[in-house]
Amino acid sequence: MVKYKNLILLCAVFLIIILPLLLVDSDFSGADGIALEAIKETNQEYKPWFTSFWQPPGGETESLLFALQAAFGAGFLGYYIGYKKGQKKVRDR
Repeated sequence: MVKYKNLILLCAVFLIIILPLLLVDSDFSGADGIALEAIKETNQEYKPWFTSFWQPPGGETESLLFALQAAFGAGFLGYYIGYKKGQKKVRDR
């Protein structure tokens, strides 16, 4: 059981992330939708020059993807800074 602890934890995290995306249909608009409405109020002929190739099912999905992106970035920066600090510590010996 101890041998598979990390695999079980990884599967649990995967389920916690994926199941809400599949089971909950959210209808929250983000800042992009509000900005588009404000622009269309001031300029009736406005046409967006770009459209997304994938539209997430709801606001929570966008928030989740943004949070995951931030977490990966913070993890990478933390790892890199720790790695460089470890290299300096070994070099200074």
